[in-house]
Amino acid sequence: MNIQAQPQTGVTPPPPPSSLEDMRLPIPMMRDILLKTLFRKSVTNVTDTAAAICLPRMVTQELIDIAREQKLLEATGTLNANAGNEMGYQLTDAGKARALDALAQSEYYGAMPVPLDVYREQIKRQSIRDIQITRQQLTDAMGHLVLPQDLLSNLGPAVSSGRSILMYGPPGNGKSSISNGIRDAMGDKIYVPRAIEYSGQVITVYDPIVHSKAEAVEDDPHSLRRKKGFDSRYVRCDRPTVITGGELTLDMLDLKYNPTARTYQAPLQLKATGGIFIVDDLGRQSEPPQSLVNRWIVPLEENKDILALQSGEKFEVPFDTLVIFSTNFHPNEIFDQAALRRIFYKIKIDGPCQEDYLKIFALVARKKGMPLDEDALIHLIHEKYPTIDNIYANYQPVFLIDQMISICDFEGIPYQMSPELIDRAWSNMFVKDEVIVK
Repeated sequence: MNIQAQPQTGVTPPPPPSSLEDMRLPIPMMRDILLKTLFRKSVTNVTDTAAAICLPRMVTQELIDIAREQKLLEATGTLNANAGNEMGYQLTDAGKARALDALAQSEYYGAMPVPLDVYREQIKRQSIRDIQITRQQLTDAMGHLVLPQDLLSNLGPAVSSGRSILMYGPPGNGKSSISNGIRDAMGDKIYVPRAIEYSGQVITVYDPIVHSKAEAVEDDPHSLRRKKGFDSRYVRCDRPTVITGGELTLDMLDLKYNPTARTYQAPLQLKATGGIFIVDDLGRQSEPPQSLVNRWIVPLEENKDILALQSGEKFEVPFDTLVIFSTNFHPNEIFDQAALRRIFYKIKIDGPCQEDYLKIFALVARKKGMPLDEDALIHLIHEKYPTIDNIYANYQPVFLIDQMISICDFEGIPYQMSPELIDRAWSNMFVKDEVIVK
């Protein structure tokens, strides 16, 4: 049963290589990865070896034959009943020596990397700029949020364009939730390479922390038509979402070199290829916002990024990512006009009006099992909010209701709200300006 069957999706999967020539990798590099994998994983037959290096069985056999011709592998002369009576193979003494020498140069073994130029072709097949998000998709993904009526009208074209977005406005009004909703609206799957190769160097890309692996799709054994599998050097995933906040620094956008393994790890924006890169809380990082945006100028304008190897050699990689900047600052406070011009969409996220605020309050109360009380709500709207100029925020209903629940739990009384409980909850939401005598 083939569990790599092509799923029903709008994205064209990467075709599996049919020969070593299709791999477009140096033969010595592939041979050394094969030897290192056999040495590290102790696989012995073609089927298990093919699974370990993520190649079709026929291509793996070609590679094994080359290693045998070079006296680096030898047949064991025995058939393994547990492996479908396949012939076993093992490293010769020369093969072990070559494997150790190759491991000293690079610890990478396992899945064959995908050449960068081959990966470029797959990025075109699954470009985020080809996505068309409908109003219904956005509405379904954000149905749990109470949003201004015109917000989806502004967000929809921005997301469908695949261009950069700046969301700004007062804190606590759902900019992060909206960013997550955009991610959820993208329901299709893409193919993420386990590793890519450039100039003989291996760069690992697939990251289970960032990439959500989709369930394998199995062939129907009763179907007359068998679905063609995809290149197993890739992992079929949801479109990735990378979220960074105040911890983001410029060096996190560079290749990470592991001096022990002598391999590279892809930077965050390369892992986010085909998906979304969210820079949350812009302005809270140690790097000035202007510096962070300057780093994105070439990627945002030219759809390519420039990375550097340890040797200093620079090379281009595709930049196919929807970048969302989210900030509590007014854009004019943290950017110059040249930087703002390079961010294609600017969308202000304001706090709710009183009507929407009460809707949010009621929804939260219902979800948390807190009965509404008319006197408490009148006290909240007419006595408390005028003290802060009637400025409402989306986070406040959750905060106030959670506070009242904690009080009720402590006092050992049923969940309830009253003007007194509103006052006690309100006192924890803001800190009064005052001089503390030391």
